[in-house]
Amino acid sequence: MNRTLLIAQREVLAYVKTVGFWLSLLSLPFFAVLGGFMPVLLKRAEPLQQYAIVEDGAGNGTLAASVRQALEADYQRNTLSSLALAAVAEAGITGRDAVRKAGDTGGYDAALAELKRVAPRAAASFKQPRRSVVEVEAPSDLVAAAAGTAKDDMARQWVDGDATVGEHKLSAVVILSEKNGAPAARIWSRRAANNDVEGMIKSALAEVNRKQTFAANGVDADVVKAVESYRPDVTFLSPRAASGGEVSFRDRLPMIIGLVCGFMMWSLILTGATMLMNGVMEEKSNKILEVLLSSVTATELLVGKVLGVAVLTLTVMGGWALISTVGLSVTLPEVARDIGSVMLANGLWLYLLLYLVGGYLMYAVLFAAIGAFCETPRDAQTLMGPVMMALIVPLLFMQMAIRSPDALLLKVLSFIPPFTPFIMSARAPSQPPMIEVIGSLIVMFAFAVLMMWLSGRAFRAGAMSDAKLSWKSFLGAMRSQ
Repeated sequence: MNRTLLIAQREVLAYVKTVGFWLSLLSLPFFAVLGGFMPVLLKRAEPLQQYAIVEDGAGNGTLAASVRQALEADYQRNTLSSLALAAVAEAGITGRDAVRKAGDTGGYDAALAELKRVAPRAAASFKQPRRSVVEVEAPSDLVAAAAGTAKDDMARQWVDGDATVGEHKLSAVVILSEKNGAPAARIWSRRAANNDVEGMIKSALAEVNRKQTFAANGVDADVVKAVESYRPDVTFLSPRAASGGEVSFRDRLPMIIGLVCGFMMWSLILTGATMLMNGVMEEKSNKILEVLLSSVTATELLVGKVLGVAVLTLTVMGGWALISTVGLSVTLPEVARDIGSVMLANGLWLYLLLYLVGGYLMYAVLFAAIGAFCETPRDAQTLMGPVMMALIVPLLFMQMAIRSPDALLLKVLSFIPPFTPFIMSARAPSQPPMIEVIGSLIVMFAFAVLMMWLSGRAFRAGAMSDAKLSWKSFLGAMRSQ
């Protein structure tokens, strides 16, 4: 046992001293934060785009005014959505719904007042969304150009030349017209791949056409406004909700946790097992395995390596969990409390830990045995195909576990050991029958023991010879004593 622990200690220290280990530990939180802020950074980094709106022909400006009104209404809707989302961190989903309701009835000022009431800190730091695309007054020569080809030629010159309107060049020119009795537009853009203005104008024209159609059919404008502002009052209820009635975000949180834990487990198992395989391959190619086997048994060496990498894997998981807990506690305290209560309820954390241990043991010993028969990554690539397919299959079904955790297919997959740790991690938060939880754990650990026995023999045979892994060498390892 002492020699096994010494091997495990050696594995831990060998990886902890490397820069790659610390990069792995910090990479997920870093990229998670970067991914969260990336859309905001990209939005702010985008250069300001200016566009001008003109009407084709001697229009009286009615169509242009209607389009501007529709564009402004769309911006206001986006602003109200931002106000509602700003309340989540401090006031939770209930605060978000309150701000949204206030905005629907009283507009921006009412929504901001409600945000100040339910989430004063969020209201103090709230800023309206930046307009990355703004309208500017159309140049006089563009407005004065004759309808049709002449106006198109002038628009082309403005978006193709170096002339500026104010401090910036025109990014696009929108020429509004009537086509078959409906509003239409021709858009000249400086960049062919930029469709920001196109999307905005399409939505605005659809809104204008809808209002014109209602008006032409005698529908009062106030009626149209009332229909647009209607928000259905739907209450979703379930006897399994914490309140016994209305379903809240807290009731949906277990399913989200299960899916996230399943994906995290998949990533950690794959990372740890691959790390173990590469380490074994390197030591075999350098003849270090032969030296180690002169002092310890193959079983002690295999168990020590698996245990050492397991400690590293759990260390990385613990680091990620700590960073996530601190981050959520600071930014989303209510969500952090809900996650903590879900993890502690009904021993969920214990189930997830057991499935992690069982899944890691199954795949770690298999990867170690593969590494013992390989000396280069090229040798391992031919053997990793079937293993990776077995690892990808549960990813396809974990999302299904959120919607239908009791589906017969998922129940069957839960008792197929290579899939058990991932599928059951996603299903466990939905509180499946205890017999399924206990049964899947028994099957998983029994299979893990079998894998350890088979992989131990294969590891010993591969470490002590230069033979490549084949059915002949594998069966020979199984028959060896």
